[in-house]
Parts: sequence; structure tokens; C-alpha cells
Amino acid sequence: MEIDLVLKTYKDSVKAKKKFFTDENARLLVDVAETIVECFNADGKLLIIGNGGSASDAQHLAAEFVNRFEIERPPLPALALTTDTSNITSIGNDYDFDQIFSKQVKALGRDGDLLLAITTSGNSANITNAAIAAKETGIKTIALTGKGGGVLAEHADMIINVEAEKTARIQEVHITVGHILCQLVDHMLFGQPGK
Repeated sequence: MEIDLVLKTYKDSVKAKKKFFTDENARLLVDVAETIVECFNADGKLLIIGNGGSASDAQHLAAEFVNRFEIERPPLPALALTTDTSNITSIGNDYDFDQIFSKQVKALGRDGDLLLAITTSGNSANITNAAIAAKETGIKTIALTGKGGGVLAEHADMIINVEAEKTARIQEVHITVGHILCQLVDHMLFGQPGK
């Protein structure tokens, strides 16, 4: 029974990846990576947000850009807005949880920066509010989402959507996409695709 569960979960994960990685989505990932490179080349930064597991993915990807992914290279300016507990709890307490990211975008974001919003549903108010604040600030939003992109799709400039039923399968594709974006950015900026 347990072995069957392991194998089914593995097969479902592979199936979700196979469904996502079409020629069209591969081209989209190249376009998104080019947008990130343009941002970095113009001295902009990548702001990354998400809730729960997507917050962990935001932190993970920020670390890959700031430290390194697979090659030795200069640090790249990425910031996970999920990590400052004082800001998050202050804003959540004094105003509303729905504003924890939008206030940070307004405070830290500048015209020419990019917002990467990671959400499996696209319907989290704090994520959508951040995308709205980004647009008002001159910041483009890249949505890494699932299930059609939800409300966020109306406010994002670029949408990477993973169609899968289970949140876990969407998240598994998300982290693969995130790693591919890191690898593409390294290749475009430094001429090395990684290992």
C-alpha cells in the first residue's frame, strides 16, 4: 500500500511536469528570463513573494540569485519579501494581512524592478494587492501560479501557469521552473548555463 502511494505520487509529479513543459512554455520561460536579465542589467532588483510553501520558494530563489546557483558569479539583486517578520507582523497587526506585501513593494520597489509573485491559486489577496502596488510603482509582475492564475492573472504582466489538480504537484513544477530561470539568467548574463 505505502509503496503504491510512493510510486503514484512520483508518477503524478512527472505527469505534471510533462504536461507543463511544452515548447510554448519553454519559450515563455526564456522570455521571462530575458525580462529578469533586462531588470538586472538596468540596476533593478527582483522582489519575490508567496505564502506558505510559496514563501519558502521565494526565499529559496532569492538565495539562488544572491549567493549563486551553479556557477561562480557576482551576486544578483533579489529579495524575498517573506522574511522580515517585524515588517510582516507589524503591517498585519496595524493594518491587515492583505497588505503585508503591498506595503513592502511600495517601500522597497522602484520603477524598473520586477515582482515575482508565487501562488498556486492566484487568489491570495496579499499577493494580488502587491501586484496592484507594483503596477502603480512602475514594476512589472511575473506570476508563477496554477489553476489558471486566478485573480492575479488580471494584474500580472507575464503569467507562468501550471495546470494541475493538487497544490503539491503545482509547487513541484514551480521549483523546477524557478531553477530553470536561475540557470537561464546565469547563461544569459555570464555565458555559462551551469552544470
